Amino acid sequence: MFSLIIAVLRILKLSGFEAGGFVQLFGVLDEMEEMDIDVIQRVQATYVSHNEKFELKKQKYKGQQYSQLYFFRLTLTRKFLNPRVQERWPSYPVTNILGLEEGKVCVVIGTLYKQMKLKPNILDEYSKERSVVGLVAPSNFTDADDYLILEDESGRVKLVGDCVTPSVYVTGVVVAVCGQAGKDGEFHVDEILEPGLAPQPAIPEKKSDGDKYVALVSGLMCGGSDTNPLQVQLLVDHLTGHLGEVQEQSLSAQIVHIVIAGDSVQLQAQALHGQPLSSKEQHKLIEPVKELDLVLTQLASAMPVDIMPGAKDPANFSLPQQPLHKCLFPGATTYSTFVAATNPHQFELDGVMVLGTSGQNIDDLGKYSLADDPLDLMERTLRWRQIAPTAPDTLGCYPFHDRDPFLIEQTSPHIYFCGNQDKFSTRLLRDKSIFTGSKGEAVRLVCIPRFAETGTAVLVSLKTLECQCLTLSTSLLEIQSPDDM
Repeated sequence: MFSLIIAVLRILKLSGFEAGGFVQLFGVLDEMEEMDIDVIQRVQATYVSHNEKFELKKQKYKGQQYSQLYFFRLTLTRKFLNPRVQERWPSYPVTNILGLEEGKVCVVIGTLYKQMKLKPNILDEYSKERSVVGLVAPSNFTDADDYLILEDESGRVKLVGDCVTPSVYVTGVVVAVCGQAGKDGEFHVDEILEPGLAPQPAIPEKKSDGDKYVALVSGLMCGGSDTNPLQVQLLVDHLTGHLGEVQEQSLSAQIVHIVIAGDSVQLQAQALHGQPLSSKEQHKLIEPVKELDLVLTQLASAMPVDIMPGAKDPANFSLPQQPLHKCLFPGATTYSTFVAATNPHQFELDGVMVLGTSGQNIDDLGKYSLADDPLDLMERTLRWRQIAPTAPDTLGCYPFHDRDPFLIEQTSPHIYFCGNQDKFSTRLLRDKSIFTGSKGEAVRLVCIPRFAETGTAVLVSLKTLECQCLTLSTSLLEIQSPDDM
């Protein structure tokens, strides 16, 4: 817009137009043209998407169940565990559950099933005593009486021992256990071995001295009653370089990509009950989507943008969530820099592998296991090589019959993020004991807070994996009432 005004003034000056106060404006224009104004160019990065395994384009549902998904998970993870088992216990035989012998030390590889007393049951909804159920639903369903069962193709056995900690594991995790079968039919575990993080390629050396950043944000909640539109606009202006002085604009120019990790809109709940909607209700329903499209259009005009669906977005419920339909964003889709991505989302930026979700997998893990921090749950998913181990047990997912898309098969990511968390937290995972390689691998774990609640986005360096917060607030711009002054 500013460039357009300058162009109009230049045309008027050349045409000899001297009415009103335009003579003074022409003087300002002359001074500006004599100034040497440096234009800050935004740096670029090579982008490669790896979302093919999360897409359902070629999938056809033919009534298949989830047994095939668990079979592929066990078969593939066993390939990762076998070399680690031979290295850790070279003298012990590997057998299946049906081949266990009492008192003989051996190794068994199988899938864990967690027996939980407090686990919700769909039949409870139809119980005659449902009226006595507490009004407040628990946020965690673990109990001291929970125990683990190991399953493979031949059978199942209960795991006991001091190293067995049911509060850490969930149903769907594939592990190797070393121990011996007892007289009571239980398997006494001496040690548990996890798959460990996959090998990781080194971060390519950057030719230039400058740094590059990827911006991560989630929980915009456009159209929400508690959402501050001005705060969202401040974020857009800062990322696009229209806010701040030269120092802030130089940092914005180093942002090569932005990822919006779910929960971008808040639709009216009363309009989503499957009932016919009036024209007025339809208008209210699409207003948040229009507001989001305006935000995405501004961002896509300045930089590459990826938007992922979340639990509250107009997308399919089960994982992997498919990209939000482009018809929702008529403005943003006109730019080639706009990408509607899947959830989970995996891509490369200049050789740096990035993997993340909109938060459903970590939130579900938090319900069926114990951890001090969501970062601990994220670390476990990497050690298990399974970003959604509770799917399909307690987390909805598509019944794949030819693969497990949530399995980390080839390489570990350099950046692993989780959206829509209560607060920002980060950790650099650099533990050689859990990496299967020995080349100094490291993973930057990032919990992205809900922007509508915190006003915080996250910037991650592609060169050093260092992480920093970008917090925007409109508190100084709010007009106080006379009673508050």
